[in-house]
Amino acid sequence: MGQLIKLQDYISRYETDVYHYAPEFIRLKKKQWEQTKEQWETGRRNNAAPVQEETWEWLLEKPSLLERMKKWVRRSSVSEDDEDVSSADKNDIAIKAANIDELKMLFLEELFHMQLKWASSTAWYESNVESKFYYDETLKYFLQRFPDTDLCLYKPVFLVKNARVELDILLLSPTTTWCITFVEGEKDNIIIASSDRFWTEITKRGERRRINPVIALQRMEKIVVDIYKRYHIDFPVRKAVINRYGYIDDRHSLSGVQYIDKRNYARWFSALRELTLPLKHVQLKAASSLLSHCYSHYDIRTAWNTDEEKV
Repeated sequence: MGQLIKLQDYISRYETDVYHYAPEFIRLKKKQWEQTKEQWETGRRNNAAPVQEETWEWLLEKPSLLERMKKWVRRSSVSEDDEDVSSADKNDIAIKAANIDELKMLFLEELFHMQLKWASSTAWYESNVESKFYYDETLKYFLQRFPDTDLCLYKPVFLVKNARVELDILLLSPTTTWCITFVEGEKDNIIIASSDRFWTEITKRGERRRINPVIALQRMEKIVVDIYKRYHIDFPVRKAVINRYGYIDDRHSLSGVQYIDKRNYARWFSALRELTLPLKHVQLKAASSLLSHCYSHYDIRTAWNTDEEKV
């Protein structure tokens, strides 16, 4: 499950210390899943129902170096982060799930809501999340289908020469920064790419023009590269245009962009999913540098929320 380290212009606890929260998320996810699964299995045994064998690959992930280093300073008491998925939530999930697959789906949905909380609040500040993000399938795609060690900035707002600039999607794997945009539409559509300002989309209903997404991708790449240069970060940056359900004809397009459509999407996606490297220091340094140049709009948390966070 990819980590949402920045959502639009909302304040994120990753901004306060990405070196802590990125490995902490992996630890909490495993801990909460093990507790939830144990409660579910106990309930099934009490009802004399068979328990299916667990096979989730992410349970086999090795702890990162940062996580191992922090073990000796962890308190034995429950931290504020552990409280983000309460025991009441876990009990509710365990009661609702009819089988192990349903339990996984319910758990991922609860974790998705926790990620939105992490990406919109700190101990003292919070941002008001638009309801649309709770139903954003593209956002869920990055958070629920990629490895825990992938860090996502979803439509982040950067400050560039005192101007606010909203980008599309940045995905930091342990080896690469991906600048990503989607050009999806009707199923089996054909996108004719070019170096012009507009592309052509062909569907069963005819043709229509679309703004060339590479223009925004190039701007995104420049902002990222400039920040990396400022902090002397050597971390590869790649650009991708994705159409999962149709085709992209890129014969007349600019080079330096990876075009991913129905023909090669499964291969690209599998390569990222199967990357089992732990979090890397240069990856976290890159994430920290990007977050330091993001704009955040937030308010002081209410007394009730602040007290809850400190429990």
